[in-house]
Amino acid sequence: MATSNETNTLDCMPSEQHISRASCKTYRGGIRSALELGPNIGVNLIALRRLIPGFRATGIEINEKAAKECAKIPDVTVVQDAFLNYKSDETFDLTFTYGVLLLQNPETLPALYDILYEHSNRYIFMCEYYNPTPVTVPYRGFTDRIFKRDFAGELMDCHPDVQLVDYGFFYHRDKFFPEDDSNWFLMEKR
Repeated sequence: MATSNETNTLDCMPSEQHISRASCKTYRGGIRSALELGPNIGVNLIALRRLIPGFRATGIEINEKAAKECAKIPDVTVVQDAFLNYKSDETFDLTFTYGVLLLQNPETLPALYDILYEHSNRYIFMCEYYNPTPVTVPYRGFTDRIFKRDFAGELMDCHPDVQLVDYGFFYHRDKFFPEDDSNWFLMEKR
């Protein structure tokens, strides 16, 4: 497996490979802590812990079973609750979402952007479905469960001191780490 000093993407598990590709610029900034909205069982937090020695994190996870699994990860605190109920003065080097905002009611997005912003010392990362204008994606017979939109652009519009640092795309035909077609955005508070 790759260590924080050597990143051979072929030796990484998929989440590590995606996290390392998408957030490599944050390593130069020295991130040591993160808040993830919706970590599920904690795959992204495990990847960050493996890539960054001494890393600590908090995850907000509404699903009780997933929260219990995530809480087993060393140096990870899990708050089992809805995102909008999260109350804390703690800030983190990085706040992020990975396939979570696309599932949220669009009316709640400004409040979720505020959570990401207010709890970040420096970086905000999103990996979500992208579309320049909001659209819904049919899913299991429903038309109001998954949304594509410019989540990063909306966050930057709400918080003008946040600037784009880098962005990229994960592709379902990637030979080594195929995933849903989704865009990632790394932003920084300036």
